[in-house]
Formats: sequence, structure tokens, C-alpha cells
Amino acid sequence: MSWLNNLKDKVGTPSGWYSDLTRTPVWKSIFRHKLPNDPKNRALVVLTNVFLHLHPVRMRKQGLRVSYTWCMGGISFFLFLSLTVTGILLMFYYRPTAQHAYPDMLDLMESASLGIMREMHRWAAHLMIITVWLHMLRVFLTGSYKPPREFNWVVGVLLLVLTLLFSFTGYLLPWDQLAMWAVTVGSNMARATPMMGTEGPGVQLMQIGDVPLITAGSDMRFVLLAGRFVGEGALLRFYVLHCLGIPFIFVILLAVHFWRVRRDGGISGPGKGGKLAL
Repeated sequence: MSWLNNLKDKVGTPSGWYSDLTRTPVWKSIFRHKLPNDPKNRALVVLTNVFLHLHPVRMRKQGLRVSYTWCMGGISFFLFLSLTVTGILLMFYYRPTAQHAYPDMLDLMESASLGIMREMHRWAAHLMIITVWLHMLRVFLTGSYKPPREFNWVVGVLLLVLTLLFSFTGYLLPWDQLAMWAVTVGSNMARATPMMGTEGPGVQLMQIGDVPLITAGSDMRFVLLAGRFVGEGALLRFYVLHCLGIPFIFVILLAVHFWRVRRDGGISGPGKGGKLAL
């Protein structure tokens, strides 16, 4: 029973059991360095941790002011995580077919989780549109898009476009009259796509002799709807884009966006210079 008494002694002394825990191979495989107690060690902890390495080691104190950033980037990311979790849960109840889409949506509103899950997804989507726009506005007004951050500004614009596409593709999924007519109007704009729409600029160049390559059965609107009108093919295509295609591209660009924030010196601060905070 000596091992039991030894275990009790270690549990009773936090420094003892904690010290033994930090010496185990499992702990060392996760945490490569000790707890930060100096600037160098703090930097190593951040750089060698998979969850922390995307963040900068140092940040300007001015850039941490809520009145400067308004936390719009962080709030947008939090809303994206909320949408991801609630969206995955909604996929268990929703069937993207013309026969079941609308009844499933009604069940999600009234029966499944008392409708809270769908409303959380719906309102988080609305809020994410607002916060991403405000984040872009803040970056523009504070000049945070200027060198050396111009590349990350372009990545941010692409993320804004994908956020709007998230909303557009998800709008059809309830499969009600409002959704169908809204997508009908929105998809008609695809006819004006340059070089790829029947009414877009440069479409006259897309032909061989007198035979046009871009027709109503092969233009961007047809590709978007999988047909010439909003039908079950469009519903399935929008569902795949909303749940798989756009999120795949979005996550990649989001990782690049966070990485560039770190590589460009962290969150930009007002004015030039400024002390760095660890």
C-alpha cells in the first residue's frame, strides 16, 4: 500500500502531482515548453502550440483597445463557429428535396429543439453579415488595409463575398415562396456575368463563327440553378454549396487571414509605433 500513500501525499501537495504530470510523455507531446515565465518562453509556447500559433506573440497595446477594433473580427469568427455547430445539427433534420424541404423546415421551427436551433442559425447568419461589414468598415476607416496588409485586405474582401454567398445559398433552403422568388431574382443577375452570361459584356466574343457558345442552356444562370428555373436541382445545388463548397473555401481563406494578421505584426494600432504587449 506504499504506492497509495505516496499517491495521497502527491495529491495533497499540488506542486508534487503537477510536477509529475508535466514530466509525462503525453504532457510533453502536447506542451513542448514549460509555463511562460519570461518573454522568450512565452513566445515559444505560442509558436509551438497548434491552437495558439496563428496568433501573434506580441501586440500593440493601442490595438487591443475595444474602442479601436470593436472586436468585430472576433465576433464574426464566433458567429461563424456558432453557424457551423448549429448548421451541422440542422443537417440531421433537413432533407434537400422538393417533397421534404418545406415540411422539414416547419418541423425545425416548431418541433425540433423547440425551434431554438433554427432561430440561432438564422439570427447568427444575419448578425454575421452585419459584423463582417462593420469589420471591413473599421479596417478601411483606420487605414489597416495599407502596406504591408494589402494582401490580407484582399483576402478579407474574398471572405466578405463568401459570407454573402453563404446567405444567398442558404436563403433557398426553406423552400417557401419568399425563398424561391428571391433566388429567382438573384439568379437572373447571373445573366449579366461577363463572358459567361447571355446578357453579359463580352458574350459576343464567345462564339465560333455564327454559333454562340453561351446560351440560356449553358450560361452562368444555368450552372447556378442546374436548370432554366428554380427547381429541385437548384435546391440540391444550393444545399451542397451552402454546406460543403463555400465552407471549404471559407475555412482555407480564414486560416490564411489569421496567419497574415500574425505575419503582418498583429492587429494594427492607431498611429505609428506603439509599445508591444506580451
